[in-house]
Amino acid sequence: MEPLHYVSSTSQFSRIGPGLVVKAPMEVSKENPDHKQLEEHNAKAIDVEAQILKRLGRHPRIVPFHGVNDTGILLSEAVHGNLQAYIDSNNPTIDTALRWKWSLQAAEAIAFLHEKGVIHSDLRPENYLVHATVEPGDDVDPSPSLDLWLCDFGGSVCEELGLDGGHLPNDPFFDHRKPWVSTRQTDIFSLGSVFFNILTGYWPYREGPPPKSMEGIIAYEKEVNELFTASKFPDVSKSSGGNVIKGCWDYRYQTAQDVVEAIKREIAVLGMQLTGSRRASNSG
Repeated sequence: MEPLHYVSSTSQFSRIGPGLVVKAPMEVSKENPDHKQLEEHNAKAIDVEAQILKRLGRHPRIVPFHGVNDTGILLSEAVHGNLQAYIDSNNPTIDTALRWKWSLQAAEAIAFLHEKGVIHSDLRPENYLVHATVEPGDDVDPSPSLDLWLCDFGGSVCEELGLDGGHLPNDPFFDHRKPWVSTRQTDIFSLGSVFFNILTGYWPYREGPPPKSMEGIIAYEKEVNELFTASKFPDVSKSSGGNVIKGCWDYRYQTAQDVVEAIKREIAVLGMQLTGSRRASNSG
């Protein structure tokens, strides 16, 4: 197995074959006094994710699940990594049509999830993967189309299965004005910040990539927490997609499918053709 350096707080990844990875519970040092509790927590996250993925089955917006082995869960590998990393590396070259396609696909994933009785409860760009697909019969432009898969269901909730991963989104994807309980509206609010990131290239109240240092993360989350709690959001009134972004933050949508339809209306007004939208350059 080839270890992969994906960022995760509870899991570790290895490539076990072409296009196939195993996601296993993160090992915890025996020197950590809480190692047993932490290892149980990490194992629970993998178990929750496996059950959620089995329930979801195959869908074009969900990372393909290939079962389990004695190590963890088997997943398809997305060659372009996660959406956050892709945006950070390629932001100047990502065209508007691709940004709108990704926004629509991000919403479609959540609409499907909710239809299956699942709440993701940890939506952020890092939990969308960018994979390449070649569209059948495309002889004019055989280059791959970049599409999204939703992933990381270890913190998700499914009442019917009795599953609660016990997770809530981090800032700026969580509304601290609401109770700390996972609901469908939790995901819809998160989508507003996901759309903001996709369409602008940045997080709310941030110019440039997300903070990396612990000090920077704490300072940023404190700032955004205070602003969002005071109902102060970035002015998106003149921004592309601003109506949808603010609509998610203001809870104007009852369902994720309502969000999907709102994005489709915006795309129609803009007159965009999203089928076949490609990466704008070969950078990254």
